[in-house]
Amino acid sequence: MPDTLLPAEFSDLQPFAETWCLATEPERWAQRMASTMPQMQEFYDAGFPRIQDALAYCDKFPLDDLTDDARNLLHLVHSITMVAMCVEIWHQPKVINGADAEIHRIGEPPP
Repeated sequence: MPDTLLPAEFSDLQPFAETWCLATEPERWAQRMASTMPQMQEFYDAGFPRIQDALAYCDKFPLDDLTDDARNLLHLVHSITMVAMCVEIWHQPKVINGADAEIHRIGEPPP
């Protein structure tokens, strides 16, 4: 991976990029399950306040023609939302009272 995955305006999130700029939901789920709560809390605390700015940045481009750094930023936003419930509600990576259900997508929405 390149040293800088995100737009310069989001350099404060760069420490999380290599771990959390994941293109698919199964990758994000696997990273969530492999992460500790302190790791997810740190990521959430840094990323959640930046979601609106990140989405505004991504909105500058057509969805089907995002620059690489904008696409990575959007993937990062998707990962932030993946860990949000863990941090805000469950305080653990697994869903509480969700049994062991799994969803396996056979396709991903773009991008």
